[in-house]
Amino acid sequence: MNRSYWIIAIVLTAFTWGVSAWFYPGLPQSIPTHWNIHGKVDGYGDKRWALFLMPLGTTATLVLFRFLPALSPKQFEVDSFRSTYLFILVIVVGLFVYLQMMILLATWQEVRGGDKWLDLGRALVGGMFVFFGLMGNVMGKVRKNFYIGIRVPWTLASDRVWNDTHRLAAWLMVLGSVVGFVIVLTGLPLPLAFGVLIASALIPVVYSFFHYKALERRGAL
Repeated sequence: MNRSYWIIAIVLTAFTWGVSAWFYPGLPQSIPTHWNIHGKVDGYGDKRWALFLMPLGTTATLVLFRFLPALSPKQFEVDSFRSTYLFILVIVVGLFVYLQMMILLATWQEVRGGDKWLDLGRALVGGMFVFFGLMGNVMGKVRKNFYIGIRVPWTLASDRVWNDTHRLAAWLMVLGSVVGFVIVLTGLPLPLAFGVLIASALIPVVYSFFHYKALERRGAL
């Protein structure tokens, strides 16, 4: 299974490079690169570099995930959750690929002009919530390490706080992704969706502090 994750990640990376190179000649010199909080394009870049940011991101992610395990100090190794680690690799690479497809679609819509058959701002945010939910689905399986997860002083200082915090984070991330996706689909303001995203990420951090202090007072650390 671990090898399958690597194969998927490598294929996705090659796909991103291939699609980008294929469409490069027909794209305008300036392409969309950034969306604001309301889902509207508000930034452009020269295609000579902007088109290859995501492929470079996928490649850098592959290299990083390949060598991080060898850099892990004792008691913080990723070997204890290797399958989850590689699943997260596929999620991150998949997100880069999705963002690249959004850039290409946004460019195509602007070149084509006229009515835009797809609200790419909402599609972008909705896709991000899907990946956020997938990440949350495995967050409870992430063991203490320096690279992935909620790495704050209170989780790194206690296995119990780490595990309890990440179980809570898993539920909140999945729930937050569902709520955020509903906001996107129903046409509610996108800032609400980002509020859900931020809350889902911050609540576990706050929880880890109070949970650690409670255990400390009881002498249960």
